[in-house]
Amino acid sequence: MLTMGEKIKIMLKRRNLTLSELAAKLGQSRQNLSNKMNRDNFTEKELIAIAEALNCTYAATFTMNDTGDTI
Repeated sequence: MLTMGEKIKIMLKRRNLTLSELAAKLGQSRQNLSNKMNRDNFTEKELIAIAEALNCTYAATFTMNDTGDTI
C-alpha cells in the first residue's frame, strides 16, 4: 500500500510539477512540504488543498461493510 507522500509524488510526476512548485501553490516552503512528505504527516485539510493544487479530487471515507453506509 502506498503512503500519501508516495501518492503525491506520483501525482507530481504525472502533472509534471516539482515539489517546490506544489509548495508555492500551497503557500508553504519546499522544506516544510518535504518534511511532511517524509513523515507522511498530513491533515485532511492539507490533503484537500494538495488535491486542489494538483487538479484532483481527494475523497477519504469509511464504508461500513454490513450496511454500506459511508462517513
